[in-house]
Amino acid sequence: MAQYQGSCHCGRVAYEVEADLAQTITCNCSYCQRRGSILTFSPASAFTLTKGEDALTEYRFHTQKIQHLFCETCGIESFARGAMPDGTPTVAINVRCLAGVEPTELQSIQYDGRSR
Repeated sequence: MAQYQGSCHCGRVAYEVEADLAQTITCNCSYCQRRGSILTFSPASAFTLTKGEDALTEYRFHTQKIQHLFCETCGIESFARGAMPDGTPTVAINVRCLAGVEPTELQSIQYDGRSR
């Protein structure tokens, strides 16, 4: 696990997160495929929103369990809030929104969200 800083495109929403980028995924569900995100998951306790709570707009779909959060200014979803199967609060981080991370250097696991 390492410490990262992330943000939306315009910088109105920013955060710090401790994450393990050796365990990233890409998903082919109707939502993730269109966004092209690379995801990693961290416990909510390892995530700190440093600015922009008031700039977030929420979207939920399918099971309504994941709180997809977008910057109302630039439209970027840099993270989402949800829970692990055991109920532990978690944050899904769009690795493409982390400073200093080169997405092409990551080896992501392919997740078949389309079939779920």
